[in-house]
Amino acid sequence: MSRRRIGFWYRFAAVLCKPPLVVLFKRDWRGMEHIPADGGFITAVNHNSHLDPFLYAHFQYNSGRVPRFLAKHGLFRKGFVGAAMRGTGQIPVYRESTNALSAFRAAIDAVERGECVAFYPEGTLTRDPELWPMTGKTGVARVALQTKCPVIPVGQWGATEVLPPYAKKPRFFPRKTHHVLAGEPVDLSAYYGKETTPELLKEVTEVIMTEITALVAELRGEKAPQKRYDPREARLAQRRKSQAQSGSSGEMTEESK
Repeated sequence: MSRRRIGFWYRFAAVLCKPPLVVLFKRDWRGMEHIPADGGFITAVNHNSHLDPFLYAHFQYNSGRVPRFLAKHGLFRKGFVGAAMRGTGQIPVYRESTNALSAFRAAIDAVERGECVAFYPEGTLTRDPELWPMTGKTGVARVALQTKCPVIPVGQWGATEVLPPYAKKPRFFPRKTHHVLAGEPVDLSAYYGKETTPELLKEVTEVIMTEITALVAELRGEKAPQKRYDPREARLAQRRKSQAQSGSSGEMTEESK
């Protein structure tokens, strides 16, 4: 989508959001040359702060190719915010409902119309203790394989210094830097034409997450963990630990009788 087709609501949102973002954040933006000048494509971005969607949207807006984000459907019902979400063409995600596939179809339609769809493959703020990208969900892989469009991996870092995950109060000063690094398109050609099994989708998702993590590691100047944090595994481990502790407590109670 060219700047001529950005539309009223995106321009209005830019007028409201860009000035405070420019004032509050320094910018270290690299890799904008990898954002396609035309045609449909996907960006796959890591997520570690409630602020980073605004900051990343600023980066993408300045590239001339505005993103369509997948967002919780509840946001589309909230007054001015809902009007802005609808007006800018964002895509509602209905989780665990009969409408759950509508976001997938809308994302494919948008890419096939020549637009950019921005995915946060993790699906939520990372729960990795060190804020590295965690395991991703397969929606981005489904759209990528269906459309065979370019998938641009994007790493970002810095928003957490202002608003860490699940923090309630931002710390804007001293002024922080928002870092963005967009990489070259992920080569998924080896997966085209294969049966779309759950195993294939997981493998493609992991390929994309690996590219994102490498970009985040470059921005942080650190080495990423060898094993990606998996919230499902963490929950199961915590459940087993709780059950073991409950069992031990029960045995102690029996012995004390």
